Amino acid sequence: MKLRIVVTLKPGVLDPQGKAIEHALGGLGFDGVESVRAGKIFELEVAEGTSDAAIDDMCRRLLANTVIENYRVERAA
Repeated sequence: MKLRIVVTLKPGVLDPQGKAIEHALGGLGFDGVESVRAGKIFELEVAEGTSDAAIDDMCRRLLANTVIENYRVERAA
């Protein structure tokens, strides 16, 4: 089973990487960009039947820092 885990910073958490990208885009002439938030994507292939609880545990223990990050699990079709 293929999964995509999307990890993003929680609202209100400063995002220096996003801010740097925003400034770089402006420097390249892309003036319409008002805000950038950076994140991470993990693509996993797990055994069929892997429980939602096990997937959630993977995310909470390793893939996302749940103090400052949110995550969502997308199942590939």
